Amino acid sequence: MGGTARVALLMAMLTGLLLVMGLAAGYLTGINLVFTFTFALIMAVVLNISMYWFADRWVLKIYKAKIVSEAEEPELHCTVEHLASSARLPKPRVAIIPTDTPNAFATGRDPSHSVVAVTQGAMRLLNKDELEGVLGHELAHVKNRDMLINTMAAIIGAVITYVMWFSIFAGGGRRRGGGGGILAILAIVMIPFAAMLIRFSISRGREYGADRNGASISRKPLALASALRSLQSAVRNRPMQGGNPSTTHMFIVNPFAKVSMRGLFSTHPPTEERIRRLEEMAKTGRF
Repeated sequence: MGGTARVALLMAMLTGLLLVMGLAAGYLTGINLVFTFTFALIMAVVLNISMYWFADRWVLKIYKAKIVSEAEEPELHCTVEHLASSARLPKPRVAIIPTDTPNAFATGRDPSHSVVAVTQGAMRLLNKDELEGVLGHELAHVKNRDMLINTMAAIIGAVITYVMWFSIFAGGGRRRGGGGGILAILAIVMIPFAAMLIRFSISRGREYGADRNGASISRKPLALASALRSLQSAVRNRPMQGGNPSTTHMFIVNPFAKVSMRGLFSTHPPTEERIRRLEEMAKTGRF
């Protein structure tokens, strides 16, 4: 299944979970289903759209990233400009994150308001080709509008979570017993967990897509594979201090885990599998 079709299917599954959640909440509380959905949707949209609109400022502030000029980092700007041209994107702003933990991320609500940020540790650790591969990956996130996709998934996930808490704390509602009540309670408890797993799956899928498209932008899949290997090893030994775990999905590798998280509970695919796919791309020449 292609990446776009997979994302569409997962988003449809999230929407289905939201509908079931609403039905369960209405059954347990006796509150009109339209009111429950409307209340949760308004809260989720306001919070997540605000985050989407101001994400670049928020994330840069968290990590004390500094926007640098061409005079300050001429080589880095030259590389970003070349890759942006190859990707047919407006040149993003460039930022340096003052930490020794090597990593990188892209943020911004659309290609015209994007920022590519690289840590000082990554600048020191990676050679020119590897850094180009990493920057190509980040520009692929910008081109694929992954910020928008993640925000859409976050809105649905947030609505589900709000409905859960609303169902638990809603006062004056009816509490039904019997088999229907038990099933509704199980749905209220389990659906947010299932929604979280789907959001993680979407995030992992977008990373694979950014690896693939990033290799096409830089034309250097092996350099990106080598960079991923070096970054993962360095993060294991020197995970990032501070920061916000909710931003984990934005980085090219998980910056907080000493040991790479695997499986259903990870925002990133296994690094070994990402490297394998990139090496396969290089072998077949399909990039």
